Amino acid sequence: MINIENKLLENKTFIDLFAGIGGFRIALESLGAKCVYSNEIDKFAKEAYYNNFGELPDDDITKVDEKSIPNHDILCAGFPCQAFSISGKQKGFNDNRGNLFFDIARILKYQKTKVVFMENVKNIVNHDNGKTLNTIKKIMNELDYDFYYKILNASDYGIPQKRERVYIVCFRKDLNIKKFNFPKPIELINHLEDFLLEENQVPNDIYINRNDIIMNYLKDNKYSNKSIRLGIVNKGGQGERIYSTKGVAITLSADGGGVFSKTGGYLINGKYRKLMPRECARIMGYPDSFKIIDNKNQAYKQFGNSVVIDVLQYIAIEIAEKISYANIF
Repeated sequence: MINIENKLLENKTFIDLFAGIGGFRIALESLGAKCVYSNEIDKFAKEAYYNNFGELPDDDITKVDEKSIPNHDILCAGFPCQAFSISGKQKGFNDNRGNLFFDIARILKYQKTKVVFMENVKNIVNHDNGKTLNTIKKIMNELDYDFYYKILNASDYGIPQKRERVYIVCFRKDLNIKKFNFPKPIELINHLEDFLLEENQVPNDIYINRNDIIMNYLKDNKYSNKSIRLGIVNKGGQGERIYSTKGVAITLSADGGGVFSKTGGYLINGKYRKLMPRECARIMGYPDSFKIIDNKNQAYKQFGNSVVIDVLQYIAIEIAEKISYANIF
């Protein structure tokens, strides 16, 4: 998470749909914006959200009356990505989770929100030969929004994790914002090793010591802005690969098996382990003050499903400067 002194979105309001554990909220509040409504259906995510914001999000979005949602300037939505994820069955709009985008459209049709800020897996761009994204764009255009999107990688914005996601920014057409530039990449100066806990903070039972560990590379002394694979355990499937902490982390996942499931395995101080939930939080941009729920399996799932706060902040800065320049609020 980057420290932003200039509250560029002060006096602006937003709603947090499909809120998860609050990544969008942290990002926009860091620029001074105020959250006036949140919505999340998962009970464990709601628990984490309440623990950190003192607010219990509203429930099933499909049952929420769009007229009951408070007026707001910005609609934020990390709408469910499982229906479009390359690691899933990619059913898209044929999956009920994919259909939830239409609830965003339903709310926008009534609320006529000025700015829309959304995030999803990069596979949504090519899903169904591009028809899925084109459908989303067509609907947003029909609702009178100009539509901008770009795939960004977290490792290009100061976070040592390979996490490519598509970010969508839409402005209501009457605001006459006909150009939007997504933030330019910055140099990666920190690597995964800079985000790890001290060794005495890591329980012994998280380390793996097995006879079927095969290390392909013995040298681990060069830094990289990419993931550095060192070896495997078992057959080397997903969740069975070992990486260097001198590179960037692989993409955190909400699902998946293997001894290093959800985070990948890493060679740390001569031993092998997956990342701890706090380390996952750090490479998603969450501050150490963020309260992680005690259920470790759910914590891994939450960070695997979450948004990278730093990337959202950089995009939100661009949004704030654009709307300030256009003097639309």
